[in-house]
Amino acid sequence: MNLFKWHYFILLFCLYGVFLLIAQQQVVSEDNWPNTIEDFNDSHWVTAHPIPTEMSFADEPVPLHNPDIQERMDREILVNAYWQSNAFLLMKRTHKFGPLIDSILAAESVPLDFKYLAVIESGLQNVSSPAGAKGFWQFMRSTAKEFDLEVNANVDERFNLVLATQAAARYLKQARDEFGSWTLAAASYNAGRAGIRRELTRQGVSNYYDLLLNEETSRYVFRILAVKRLLEEPQQYGFQYNSDHLYQWIPTRKVKVDTAVRDFVAFAEKFGINYKILKIHNPWLREGHLNNSSRKEYTIDIPLPGYYSAP
Repeated sequence: MNLFKWHYFILLFCLYGVFLLIAQQQVVSEDNWPNTIEDFNDSHWVTAHPIPTEMSFADEPVPLHNPDIQERMDREILVNAYWQSNAFLLMKRTHKFGPLIDSILAAESVPLDFKYLAVIESGLQNVSSPAGAKGFWQFMRSTAKEFDLEVNANVDERFNLVLATQAAARYLKQARDEFGSWTLAAASYNAGRAGIRRELTRQGVSNYYDLLLNEETSRYVFRILAVKRLLEEPQQYGFQYNSDHLYQWIPTRKVKVDTAVRDFVAFAEKFGINYKILKIHNPWLREGHLNNSSRKEYTIDIPLPGYYSAP
C-alpha cells in the first residue's frame, strides 16, 4: 500500500513538471506577432490576414460593413493567400498576359477588373472543363458561336486570346446593360443571365450581395475580388519576387492566311520555328492543317526571332 502511494506521488510530480513546461511556452499575442515580412518568413508562423474594410469591383463598392459579406470575403482571401504555389503562378501569368487583356478590355470600354475574372476561370491557361468550356475565358460551344467565335475540329477560336477576350467583353457589356451593374454582370458569367434574372425576380432584390445563390456563384465575385487584391498587393500577403521571376510576353508578327494550309510543320519551318512553337502561339489551330474552304482570312502569330533560339 505504501509503495502504491509512493508511485502515485511520483506520477503527480511528473504531471506538475509537464504543466510548468507548457505554461512557460511563449504566449501568442499581438505583441509578439512578426512585424515585418522578414520576421514572418523567419518565424514560420501562420497568421490571419487583416480583413479589408474597403473594396470595390469595377468601381462598385463591396458592402464590407455587412458581417456576412465580410466573412465571405475573408474566406476567399485566406484560401488564395495560403495557396502560395498557385498564387505565384497567377502572378507570373498575369504579368505575361495581363497587359494584352487590359488593352482589349479598355478598347471595349469594359473595366480592367474583369481581367481577374479570366484569372479565376482558367488560371490564364487554355484549359478545358469537364462540362466542355474552353480557353482563358471558358466559353461553352453554344455561347462562343453566339458571339461569333468559330468552333469546329479544325479551328477553335475559344483558344484565341484576342478574339475570345473581345467576345467576353461583348457578353459582359450586354449583361451590364441588362442588370445595370458590373458586379451582376460578373455573376452572370458564372450563372448565366437567365439564372441571375430569375433569382433577382424571385428574391425581390437588385444587388448581387443581397442574393442567395448556389455556392459556386455565391463565391464567384468574392474569388475575383480576392485574386484582384492578392495580385495588386502581393507584398501585403508575404509574397516576394522580382522581375526575373515573372513570365514575359513574347512579341510576335502577324501573318495573314486566306487559303488552306496543308502542313503546319512545313509552314512553321518557313518562319524559322518548329511546329510546337507555332502551336504555343496559335492554340486555336486544332489540327496539323487548315481546311479554310471558305477562304476566310486568319491571323497567325509568329514569334520574333531570337526568343527561342539558344544564346
